[in-house]
Amino acid sequence: MNRRSKMNCIFIKLGVRFSFITQKVNKMRFIIFLFTLSFFMACDNACVCKIGETNVTAVKAMYDAFAEGDVESVLAGLSPEIVWNEAENFIYADGNPYKGHDAVVEGVFGRLGAEWEYWNLEDKAFHPVGGDNVLVTGRYKAKNKASGNMLDAQFAHVWTLQDGKAVNFQQYTDTKQAAEAVLVPEVDEGSDESGE
Repeated sequence: MNRRSKMNCIFIKLGVRFSFITQKVNKMRFIIFLFTLSFFMACDNACVCKIGETNVTAVKAMYDAFAEGDVESVLAGLSPEIVWNEAENFIYADGNPYKGHDAVVEGVFGRLGAEWEYWNLEDKAFHPVGGDNVLVTGRYKAKNKASGNMLDAQFAHVWTLQDGKAVNFQQYTDTKQAAEAVLVPEVDEGSDESGE
């Protein structure tokens, strides 16, 4: 074997050994990376959980205020630039999206108060979703003034909060049931009560 061949063999062996050492170093770096990543993920999850809990508390306060008829406290929880969307085809979706306090009060809250004997939100459950979102599920229990019909429908509300204020609201519910609840039964004026 000539000198050049011996050098090639040495470099090949060193290359293999160097490669083996590099693999070990890379494995160690990878383990350190995973450990660091898991630490930051745990911290981030704790931070997200804390923000989620804070947002749930803010949303619960708005629902409590709504139940008491305290519109000012509800509005205090909404950003002045709130973007509010009723469910597609819902009886109050004609103004979607409602932007700002005045639009929400006139287009949603005012109509609820004027058209319904009561509008209760029952069986509410609050779920933090990510850092900025809160999902609220429950049931609408309401009685329409004009028709006398009752409403008993599931709902889901998705809230997005920034700096403790709601900036976005999206409603999901049984829109057909709500539409039927506001229908006033037609009275046939052509018939008399004697059946003739």
